[in-house]
Amino acid sequence: MGRLASLISGIIFGVGLVISEMINPEKVLAFLDLFGNWDPSLAFVMIGALIVSSPLFHIIKNRRKPLFAEKFDYSNNKNINKKLIFGSALFGIGWGLGGLCPGPAISSIALLNFQSIIFVVSMFVGFYLVKSFNPSN
Repeated sequence: MGRLASLISGIIFGVGLVISEMINPEKVLAFLDLFGNWDPSLAFVMIGALIVSSPLFHIIKNRRKPLFAEKFDYSNNKNINKKLIFGSALFGIGWGLGGLCPGPAISSIALLNFQSIIFVVSMFVGFYLVKSFNPSN
């Protein structure tokens, strides 16, 4: 049942990315261009997501366990260290340069956009390189 719930959630997430045009790098880059030709429409997408997810998160986190798993699996780590800062900076730079982050990038492969495919391949190469340089992960 958990896999079915994951599949349905993924489909809803992907459809939301398509409808909001977050799989369009030009749209994302226009949102990030605060001092140029700024397009604020993605802010409404984010606000809508927060309106739905925030109350549900607070309701669900007080449950003893999730519906389709034995325990909640989230980090309680509140430490800010060099790895976190460096990784966050790389993520932001990649998002700003490419106009995609991992979820929308994977969804955009369905459009057979060459740039999206290169982005996703590069992303997975990066995942592999991190594992090879830091086997403790």
